[in-house]
Amino acid sequence: MKVLVIGAGNMGSGFVKQLSAAGHTVSVTARDAAKAASAASPYANVKAVPAAGAAEGQDLVILATGYGDAVSALQSVGNLQGKVVVDITNPLTADYMGLTLGYSTSASEEIARAVPGAQVVKAFNTVLAQVLAQGAVLADGSKVTVFVAGDNEAAKATVKTLATSLGFATADAGSLKNARYLEPVAGLNIYFAYGAGRGTAIAPAWLGFK
Repeated sequence: MKVLVIGAGNMGSGFVKQLSAAGHTVSVTARDAAKAASAASPYANVKAVPAAGAAEGQDLVILATGYGDAVSALQSVGNLQGKVVVDITNPLTADYMGLTLGYSTSASEEIARAVPGAQVVKAFNTVLAQVLAQGAVLADGSKVTVFVAGDNEAAKATVKTLATSLGFATADAGSLKNARYLEPVAGLNIYFAYGAGRGTAIAPAWLGFK
């Protein structure tokens, strides 16, 4: 696939690494052009690009920014009409130990409202940056699950295919509304990793899936 990664922080860089290893053609853009260039430079099939018009010709866009920057970042890359947009954001409080949205909406739903025409799919928000960087199989041999929620079945299928190509297991989490559940799961995972000191080599999974 041709994939645009928006953001060159820990998550964005992790995506660049794994997408490159899986053979995808990757473009990365970021508010800091030097960080985008640094994220791209180790890989032959990755290039740093300016934001303007970056969405053109891409099969899929990964939004790897903080929630507060999400809408402006998406609006900066050009026409997203019909584009599959993977929203990995979580609406975290400043101390990362709580959420600023919930119950009646989610980060994903708010992003979808702000960028009409894009096919927004919630995925990878429960995967910590350290896990993404090291790969889909944890030290105990378990495979990390990517939960996928969205209102367009074709878009969800595209995201599942992408996640599978990176080595992850996938679980269909229903409609985009269910991001209201996935975002708190991510918050709990962050608490276990940092608040409870369990370390970052962890990821949530549901037992008994067929």
